[in-house]
Amino acid sequence: GTLARKTPHGLRTVECIGAWNPSKVCWSVPRAGQFGYHHRNEVNKNVYRVGTKGYAKSASTPFDLTDKAITPMGGFHHFGQVNEDFLMLKGCVMGPRKRVIPLRKSLLVPTKRVA
Repeated sequence: GTLARKTPHGLRTVECIGAWNPSKVCWSVPRAGQFGYHHRNEVNKNVYRVGTKGYAKSASTPFDLTDKAITPMGGFHHFGQVNEDFLMLKGCVMGPRKRVIPLRKSLLVPTKRVA
C-alpha cells in the first residue's frame, strides 16, 4: 500500500532487504543507485594555461625555456598522449579521465583579487 509522508523508512525504498541470517544483502535486492548519465557544470575554476594542438612549447614557462610538450614521458596515467587543445585548471575536476566536462563563466562577480 501507500506509505505516509512522514514514514521513518522512506517512501521509495524496499522495506525488507533480506533475512537476519545470512546477514548480507543479496545482489537481487533492489537498491538505490544512479539513474542515467548526470550532467554537471564546472564553475569557479582558475585557468592556468590554454594549450594549442601541435605546439612544441606548450609546457614551457618564463623560468623553464625548454621546448617540451605538455605530455610527460610515457603519457598521463590512464589517459595517454595529449593530441588536442587543452586547458590546465587549478584543483580537481570531477568524473573519470576523458570525460567531457562543460565549463561556464561564473554567475557571481569575483570579489577577491587573488585568482
